Amino acid sequence: MLTFKCSSLVSLVFATISLAAGPLPNQIKNLVTFGDSYTDVVNTGDGGTAWPVYAARDGKFNLFPFARSGATCSNNITNRPFPSVFESQLPLFFSEKANGTLRSLKASDTIFTLWIGTNDVGANALLTGNGINGATIVDTVSCAINWIKTLYRSGARNFLFQNMIPLQKVILYSATSYPNRFWTGPRNTTEWSVGMTELTQSGNEIAKLMLQALPRSLPGAHIGLFDSHALFTEMLAHPQLFLNGTAPLNITGAVRSCVFPEGADTSNNSLASCTIATGTDVDSFLWFDELHPSEQADRVVAREVAAAIHRQSSKFTTWFS
Repeated sequence: MLTFKCSSLVSLVFATISLAAGPLPNQIKNLVTFGDSYTDVVNTGDGGTAWPVYAARDGKFNLFPFARSGATCSNNITNRPFPSVFESQLPLFFSEKANGTLRSLKASDTIFTLWIGTNDVGANALLTGNGINGATIVDTVSCAINWIKTLYRSGARNFLFQNMIPLQKVILYSATSYPNRFWTGPRNTTEWSVGMTELTQSGNEIAKLMLQALPRSLPGAHIGLFDSHALFTEMLAHPQLFLNGTAPLNITGAVRSCVFPEGADTSNNSLASCTIATGTDVDSFLWFDELHPSEQADRVVAREVAAAIHRQSSKFTTWFS
């Protein structure tokens, strides 16, 4: 009898310790999202409904979306003509907070997510040597971590950081890539694939180490890492567990695949030879186009993010505080 009581007490202690890291189950009511086209709910990258909309439905969250297509963390690191996190998305959030638009957001029941990096490391950025003043992956990841610090200083306390997927597996950066609407210029596709592998894996590892160290300087914060890389690696390895369309399962092609002549002007769509899946066939694909996950992949992301926030699953999420 004594052994049973001790075992029960130990189990209770460990359960309490586990829940101390991260928000409590069902604590979160509001979801505030930052990022790029992987998260933008208006100019969606998946050709349908973006994952935050599904996550808000699955988790019964109020959604406050600030992610914008084409974004990097900062245009002062990788300059692109799109609304970056630090020069556009955060200022908009703070403006709406100041004017009372976001008065319903309380620190205790609101979580902030960031999924950024795809454009920072990609074409016309780090991969092609276009970082400003010799910027490296350390700079782009440090910027993303600083997003947490900036929001923390404004009163936010719950954060979920989504790392980069294995981008060398998207068509744009694969070794077997072809000229597409994202890049038609000449290139060594094998070199791009190897370079992207190095950038995503090293960037994710740097992010993990920085996130692990962060809680010491941010008391009271709940900081989690959602391992998008691991989730997409699993979807690539076992597509039958995640894709459910009526066409043969496809992890190398795309719902919308358009091949351009090398060097062609991508604004002239008549130059492209396109193959487009329709109807229920689209849910057989992991990728929507040469860069973006499909809507079915986004449904999976949404499901796992919602489960992680409500503490119903820890398969792809680690809470550091």
